[in-house]
Amino acid sequence: MNFDALTDRRRLAERIRDSIRTVPDFPRPGIAFLDLCPVFSQPDLLAALAGAMSDAFSGAFDRVLAVEARGFVVGTAVARHAGRPLVLARKSGKLPGPVESVRYDLEYGSAELQIQRDALRPGERVIVVDDVLATGGTMAAAGELVRRSGAAVAGCAVVVTIPGLGGERRLGAEKVFSVLPTGN
Repeated sequence: MNFDALTDRRRLAERIRDSIRTVPDFPRPGIAFLDLCPVFSQPDLLAALAGAMSDAFSGAFDRVLAVEARGFVVGTAVARHAGRPLVLARKSGKLPGPVESVRYDLEYGSAELQIQRDALRPGERVIVVDDVLATGGTMAAAGELVRRSGAAVAGCAVVVTIPGLGGERRLGAEKVFSVLPTGN
């Protein structure tokens, strides 16, 4: 990465950091919710974010898989910027037709993520996009859906990584790109 690109990435990270609102005790006591809506409300900032994510995997992906719900905003922008098709990973019961499902554990229970069976083709390279990487459970489940389709995970892209929750460790060998890698 050249100096200008590094400087641009730092400026982008600063703008995003300055735009994120932290909401204490939401959705329950003890949780500090990162509200990215102010980032999404700025078209130029969202475009720059999409460009940085797309460029981090330039030439290495055929499709973008966006994770419900806030990942849809970022994933759509990345797919548009890269000129690549978009696939949606949704919560159980939200997609019509035959679906592939993965059940995964959360810190307070379990959830299920699905994609339509014909959404990915064997051999395709896919980047998985979401807003925040915390424990990595949702991102790991999305990666499993990609692999079950016969496609390959080219990497994972997020806006923010929350430190100390083990998300990157849980993803193992997957390349992870985070605009705010430390979450602060």
